[in-house]
Amino acid sequence: MKLKNTLGIAVAAVLAAGSVNAFAQGQGAVEVEATAKRYFTDSARKMDNGNLYGGSVSYFLTEAVSLGLSYGEYHSLDSKDKLASEGNKRKKINGSLASLDATYHFRSAENALRPYLSAGIGHQSLSNIEGAYSRSGNGRDRTTMALIGAGAKYYFADNFFVRAGVDGMHGFDNHQSEWMAGLGIGLNFGGAAKPAPVVVEEPAPVVYEEPVEPETVRVELEVLFDFDKANVKDGSYADIQNLAEFMKQYPQLSTTVEGHTDSVGPDAYNQKLSERRANAVRQVLVEQYGVESERVNSVGYGESRPIADNSTKEGRALNRRVEAAVEAQVQ
Repeated sequence: MKLKNTLGIAVAAVLAAGSVNAFAQGQGAVEVEATAKRYFTDSARKMDNGNLYGGSVSYFLTEAVSLGLSYGEYHSLDSKDKLASEGNKRKKINGSLASLDATYHFRSAENALRPYLSAGIGHQSLSNIEGAYSRSGNGRDRTTMALIGAGAKYYFADNFFVRAGVDGMHGFDNHQSEWMAGLGIGLNFGGAAKPAPVVVEEPAPVVYEEPVEPETVRVELEVLFDFDKANVKDGSYADIQNLAEFMKQYPQLSTTVEGHTDSVGPDAYNQKLSERRANAVRQVLVEQYGVESERVNSVGYGESRPIADNSTKEGRALNRRVEAAVEAQVQ
């Protein structure tokens, strides 16, 4: 397979999956990645250092452990031997590396930065290596390799990530130890949603049969969000519908939807994220449940109004929220 076809497939997969409404990094998620690595050869193989370009597909067996297949092709990999029969020109070496790797990710899935360790097995095939290190003597070298790696991934813009890492390689057949250092960019999509919090519905307005003094009835809404997400979770729609029905019952009411974030990340980014969360809930009220748009405003407060301790995971989960409230005088 040509390199441009390999990278083309990987890029196409990333673009096609970009429209998927996804929950990144959870169990069942899939990662598609394009990679570029610098290959440092063992001196005994008599080859210059070269580059490896390719891609990988991984599946998360759990939140922390993924299993992946990768394929890459070598470039700028030349023999160090000069062949008199070819005018002392260096031989260009072609080849590929395919591998199966298991990766353990440290820290929980809601963290943007996740260090990792990996281990696996690979198959390297090199051809056109007369004058280089060739065990077979026919210009081709194939070897099975043990692979071990370490690095870190940084997840940004919802489901996209970048990766930097190093990989150690040891050939079972040629007993050579080599290593690579590289970068990757990819997309994480298709994971399972985290369980929605239990939501207690507000009681319906009380209607009295006998004349009584007017009573103020207040309906409050709180919608919680996953880390760095602005999509409304399925478990929150019932509360939003309850607020919408109350506003339809009292058409004189209006409300302001207020968005908030935890303290993780830059202030400016969190301000935009809070506005996106508030607007997402407003859109559900207006577009799905039919509340007139002029009766619903939205505003974001970023991380400036926490209701819980941002130094704990539980506190940060409570601060990732959207709030709204309406009240009316009823008989």
